Amino acid sequence: MTTISADFSDQTSCLLYTSDLRGYGDTEAPASISSYTCFHIVGDLVALIDLLGVDPVFLVAHDWGAIIGWYLCMFRPERVKAYVCLSVPFWPRNPKIKPVDAMRATYGDDYYICRFQEAGKVEGELAKISTEEFLKNLLINRTPGPPILPKEGMSSNLNTSIPLPSWLSQEDLMYYASKFEKTGFTGGLNYYRNMNSNWELTAAWSGAQVKVPVKFITGNLDAVYTSLGTKNYIESGAFKKDVPNLEEVIVQEGVAHFNNQEAADDVSNHIYDFISKF
Repeated sequence: MTTISADFSDQTSCLLYTSDLRGYGDTEAPASISSYTCFHIVGDLVALIDLLGVDPVFLVAHDWGAIIGWYLCMFRPERVKAYVCLSVPFWPRNPKIKPVDAMRATYGDDYYICRFQEAGKVEGELAKISTEEFLKNLLINRTPGPPILPKEGMSSNLNTSIPLPSWLSQEDLMYYASKFEKTGFTGGLNYYRNMNSNWELTAAWSGAQVKVPVKFITGNLDAVYTSLGTKNYIESGAFKKDVPNLEEVIVQEGVAHFNNQEAADDVSNHIYDFISKF
């Protein structure tokens, strides 16, 4: 966990706590798929909040952190004062079909989440390629729409000559690679392997709303925003119906999935503008 003291131009100051999720970075990375259910990860966050003695918290999260953030807000809303969510909106539970089954029916077996389901399969593909090159391609990908993995394996569409953008330094890329080389990718992949299990475990929350104050920020080139019906879900008002205290949706033009890095200053300003209301 990292603690940062932040001072703003209006003399406001605060402490920022950042932590890796279970299976990432310097955390323990249990190999068992069953160790990564939404209840395990939310339990980790509640324990962290208790340890910090900060209650309720302003929560900011991205990608799988965002998904876990929604679970935290739904399971323990009294622990969250307000939530800034990046990239992944709330996905209400569909009682008629499991999420991975729905994705497979829509996009086929080569949709990335479907490909991630078989334990060890993707890990074997990743072991054959450079961790640094894989992460570089992942981080700077700007292709909208559903990510489809080639049947030939990860290496078949890896661009090893693509330059780094200004917002991603070689030092940062090497740091990220070193963490995955230490723990491997299994921990992160196990989140995807629990999506159907989480669906089963959260039957009691079918139809539940998230009622904490929320600001949502995404990029118009984000693969999440441009697939899974996300854009229509947001624009139709269904997102607001499921999250009645959704105060604002920001869609950043020309920004892809990792908006917290690509448009870091803009995201930081939006976060500050939102939490300063409280």
